[in-house]
Amino acid sequence: MPWLLLLVLLPAIVWAGLRDGGVSHKHWPRSFDPYFKKYAKHYFGVGVDWRWFKAQGIAESGLNPKARSRTGAVGIMQILPSTYADIKKRNPALGALEEPRWNIAAGIQYDRYLYKRWIQRIPKNRFPFMFASYNAGLGAINKAWRKARRKRGKVIRWKQVAPHVPRETRRYVRRIQELMNNRLAK
Repeated sequence: MPWLLLLVLLPAIVWAGLRDGGVSHKHWPRSFDPYFKKYAKHYFGVGVDWRWFKAQGIAESGLNPKARSRTGAVGIMQILPSTYADIKKRNPALGALEEPRWNIAAGIQYDRYLYKRWIQRIPKNRFPFMFASYNAGLGAINKAWRKARRKRGKVIRWKQVAPHVPRETRRYVRRIQELMNNRLAK
């Protein structure tokens, strides 16, 4: 029975140990940084910190290019093959989903699509909405935003919407923010 307890606690122990590292921590490889830099600049411009997308890759897969979810999501950015097919229609130059370069490129391109979907509603700080939409789906976060608006009136901040989104998505967004905050604190 102790091994069962260890199995249950191990992810929490690992999570706690990695929480404080930030995106530049020695635990996280730098080998994919050129892709994060290139595609962040390509899809978001020079003013956006590429480390946001590395933090997202850490939250998605721990930067594991061979990661596969039980739902079928693939690679560092955990993209579903059906989503990748849609992205590839708009950008046929993308290579195989399993290749880290193209997986990262597609993930950041999809982030850009989601980011633009929030421009009308959220004047600033759209990244939490973008990341939440990536994780739970745009429809689910739109629904949470509408629910928050019914309760609060004008809604322009993530903290107003967060209580209405799935717990997993709140943790996901918080994880990305913590990775970036730890990077900025150093």
